[in-house]
Amino acid sequence: MKVVYLIISLLVIHPNGILYAQELRPNEENVISKPFKGDLSEILERRVVRILVPYSKTGFSFDDGEYRGLQADAIKEFEQLINENRTKNQAPIFVAVLPVNFNQLLPMLLSGKGDIAAGLITLTPERLAKVDFASGRKLVVDELLVTSKDTPTLGSLEDYAGKTVYVLSGSSYLTNLTSINAQLRSSGVDEINVIEADSNLASEDILEMVNAGIIDATVVDNYKADLWAQVLPNIVVHQNIKINSGGSVGWAIRKESPELAALLEIFISRVKKGTLLGNIFLKRHYKNTDWIKNPTNEKERKKFAELTSIFSRYADKYEFDYLALAAQAFQESRFDHTSISSAGAIGIMQLLPSTAADPNVDIANIDILENNIHAGAKYMSFLRSRYFSNDDTSKQDQFAFTWAAYNAGPAKVRRLRDKAKEMGLNPNKWFHNVEYAALEVVGLETVRYVANIYKYYIAYKLSQDLSVSK
Repeated sequence: MKVVYLIISLLVIHPNGILYAQELRPNEENVISKPFKGDLSEILERRVVRILVPYSKTGFSFDDGEYRGLQADAIKEFEQLINENRTKNQAPIFVAVLPVNFNQLLPMLLSGKGDIAAGLITLTPERLAKVDFASGRKLVVDELLVTSKDTPTLGSLEDYAGKTVYVLSGSSYLTNLTSINAQLRSSGVDEINVIEADSNLASEDILEMVNAGIIDATVVDNYKADLWAQVLPNIVVHQNIKINSGGSVGWAIRKESPELAALLEIFISRVKKGTLLGNIFLKRHYKNTDWIKNPTNEKERKKFAELTSIFSRYADKYEFDYLALAAQAFQESRFDHTSISSAGAIGIMQLLPSTAADPNVDIANIDILENNIHAGAKYMSFLRSRYFSNDDTSKQDQFAFTWAAYNAGPAKVRRLRDKAKEMGLNPNKWFHNVEYAALEVVGLETVRYVANIYKYYIAYKLSQDLSVSK
């Protein structure tokens, strides 16, 4: 399995700003990519400290070509600390930032593919058995229940018994909710129905789904809940309902790294909770974001039910999941067939007449609803088969790449895949790979387009699973 190293060919943060990989000597590139498990003195000899960080809108993200977020700010502070005592005759220590999926943080750290796992990771007995946490006990958080505004008033956690909560994959929330369910069970109270989220969703994605009313509730750390409550108007943070109270969080390092632990002790003492977690960048950078909508509310369910037979017919014809096709249509037009874009795209699938008339699609009269869906599905099929159907691309990634091409054009997606390969990312995976290249090169539009469709698809799946279980 190929290891993803964004920094090998993207950037390294250093005292004078951003160092691009082509400025690295070949041996420095090898230092970043080669597995290594030494302590601080050996890291200083190598001149590169590799920090694994989960990509998320709160912690570490791109905005206008720059890195932003709580972890991005903290990493810059750490970079200054590790270099402050070096003389003019000593070369700087580079901080290589490797964005990864949350579930990859500790496995990659333990395998020597990073030196620090930076993500405000909660200390749990299971994690403490594997890694050490640098000064984690000085940073304390509560895990809070967050619901939509439609949820009735809750006086205690027991009031939420029997209801459903949707939480981050691989998180401490799952462990703590399991313990709470055991307590509820012993008290003769209904358990909370805990659903582990799709691994491609971050906590922020789940909060957006709560805000849209797609799901009823989630659990997140209090600092993250409080930050996002500033920009998501339809969430309620229940300060009195704590899944876990006074939990310690911190950056993880491999065991038997006393030198690195000592440096991070100094670092944590400088980066106080008030400054690190009091950042209000969300209000500046996300208040105008086009948040996702709820495709499963009563009004939209009725529209969806009226269209299901058409989506199913052409999804079957072109070997798509009809829910994925419906999710795309919802993103494009909110099922409004009268919609016309500024570029002249029309109908429920927002197709240009010229695209529908192309020999590869060749569907006439796309002002007619069924023809429009047929043309959209056939165009999707053409894009997938022509550009994204090789054996190294999973069906999920074929969908994602095809959605991206539908939005931005196949030529641009091809360039993004090439860019991802240059960056050391897997060009055959969209999530956590080519989407990072897209964020760096073209910004949020196509990334948000694919992410929104994926969330709508999950929403339909959840709704369908709920209907089946009744």
